[in-house]
Amino acid sequence: MRIDLHTHSHHSDGTDSPAVLMVRAAAAGLDVVALTDHDTTAGWDEAADQVARTGVALVPGAELSCMVAGVSVHLLSLLHADDDADLSGEMEHARTSRDARAREMVRRIAEDYRLTWADVQDQAGPDATIGRPHIADALVARGHVPDRSAAFENIVATGGPYYVGHYAQEARAAIGRVRAAGGVPILAHPRAAARGRTIGDAVIADLADAGMAALEVDHRDHTEADRAHLRGLARELDLLVTGASDYHGTGKHNRLGEHTTSPEVLEAIEAEARGRTIRPSDT
Repeated sequence: MRIDLHTHSHHSDGTDSPAVLMVRAAAAGLDVVALTDHDTTAGWDEAADQVARTGVALVPGAELSCMVAGVSVHLLSLLHADDDADLSGEMEHARTSRDARAREMVRRIAEDYRLTWADVQDQAGPDATIGRPHIADALVARGHVPDRSAAFENIVATGGPYYVGHYAQEARAAIGRVRAAGGVPILAHPRAAARGRTIGDAVIADLADAGMAALEVDHRDHTEADRAHLRGLARELDLLVTGASDYHGTGKHNRLGEHTTSPEVLEAIEAEARGRTIRPSDT
């Protein structure tokens, strides 16, 4: 069984609709896929409608923007209730902040490059929360950079001259909210140093103490040494180990199913959750 627990649709910074994502998951030979858009559950229903057609089971989820020890981290929340007021309110706060941040970044960039808010909107899905990837894609479309990666290396880089921060909930509190909503919290790509500062083992241990369930170990942004270290840390802290593609469609080179999670780990995640995986037999 092939299980990919971290993907994105055009409801955040992916390029596929949830329906297309499910079709492509089937074509990639996946049996189970989690839809984990940034701070939103907007794509869940559309993806669920494709379960019977594609034969791919769906794990509803989200990727939450968080901060801990002054460092930005991402927390996957799987199988939580999408009507939980506290968690939904935090995700809405993050989306609103992202939108304001994106507008200010575009304003700053437009002082030096030909770029408009309409250019950026053209790169986003109909209900997407616009973020730096959409700004990067608009810069590519305008011919200012060759690809999204080049934009992230310079114009939209964290800490660069055009960078603007956005709201992110405190990670320990986020773990508590996910648990209260019946979900299972997983720390995404914890040693992805190319993205910026990462947290140390002591901070990860503190998050485990707060109720975090797993570490995303097998991820393309981790070296082999990173993965070996994280596996040892997961054993020490009694955490589950997951793997995933972090697929974004054409927005990144990540391929569906390039890293996967074992069926035993998915079963353990499901045992901790109040929500359920949507399987073809359910539809």
